[in-house]
Formats: sequence, C-alpha cells, structure tokens
Amino acid sequence: MGLLSLLSENPLAFVVVALALVLSLAFHEFAHAWAADRLGDPTPRRYGRVTLNPIKHLDPFGTLLLLFVGFGFARPVPINPNNLGRWGTLWVSAAGPLSNVLIAVVCAVLLKLLPLTSLTLLILMTVLSINIVLAVFNLIPIPLLDGSRILGALVPSLGRSLAQFEAQPFSFVLVMVFIFLFSGQIGGIIRTVQGWVVGLIGI
Repeated sequence: MGLLSLLSENPLAFVVVALALVLSLAFHEFAHAWAADRLGDPTPRRYGRVTLNPIKHLDPFGTLLLLFVGFGFARPVPINPNNLGRWGTLWVSAAGPLSNVLIAVVCAVLLKLLPLTSLTLLILMTVLSINIVLAVFNLIPIPLLDGSRILGALVPSLGRSLAQFEAQPFSFVLVMVFIFLFSGQIGGIIRTVQGWVVGLIGI
C-alpha cells in the first residue's frame, strides 16, 4: 500500500510518515555525500549533494513509487572509488545506514526521556521505525544497495563483479524484481529487528 492510501485514512499520520521518509532519506544520502567529501572525493560536492536539502536527494520515480506502492528510493550519491580507495569506499557505503541507526538511537533515547503525548509518540515511533527499515534494508548485500558495496569493499574480487553487474542497463530492473519476489522474507527480517528494538526500549 502506498502513502496515498494513508492520506484518506489518517491525514495526520500521512503527514508524519511523509515528512519522516523525506527527511530520513535525505539524511541517508547526505551522510554518503559528506563521508565521501571528507575522505577526499570531490564528486558529491560537484553535484551539489553535500547538503541536507531533500530536493537535491529525492528521485522523482522513487518518490512516485513511495506514494503509490509504499516502496521507493532516493537518488544515489555519485562517488569516484578511485578517489577513495577500498576502505574509503567501505566507509562511504556504510555512512548511509549508520546515519539511520544514529537517528533511530536518538529517537529511542527521546522516547525514554520525554513526557510522551499521542503526537510525540506518533512522531518518534514513526521516525524510529522508518530509520530501522532504511538501515536494515540498505545493509542487505544485493547489488545497488549499500550492503553489496560494503561486501564488495571487503572482498575486492566480488566488488569488481558487483560493479560490472550494476553497470548493466538491466541491473535496476533485475534488482527490483528480486526485491519484489523476496519482499516477504525481507519484510520479515525488518519486522524482527523492529520488534527487537521496540522491546529493548520498552514502549
């Protein structure tokens, strides 16, 4: 179900989820760009991606998918691995998921410390859940996701094969088909992690 279905059922929840998704995706991509910039790759700055401005990071097609399907993506940050080396590429790849883990940790702390109203609970739990989803999903080691690039940096021979696959024009379609076919298993993993985190917080 896409976000538009939520709009008619619960407008407030729609606004909270939409804003949380946009800002979390933007922060994820900003983290990639910032890490690459700090590690000596000027490519993200050249493309104006070292910014928290969501407009610079959102992908039109990925946003439409979010609205109508409930699954989408932001624009990948362009980097030049030759400027980063093996370990620099690993840290840049890991920066996105780590940024989502950081947001989730902040939300968890606020849930324990703040006096909770229904609105603050909705906002914090929504942001927490979305960032757990983004962190776990992006760490899956399949092509085009951060997890595959982390794995490729750890195993250079595999990284070269993954890079060659990603360069093919059909790679995006194949990955989308794979995600669709295994969406149940992927969702199960994400729900397990979400349940573990919520249980740990005690909410």
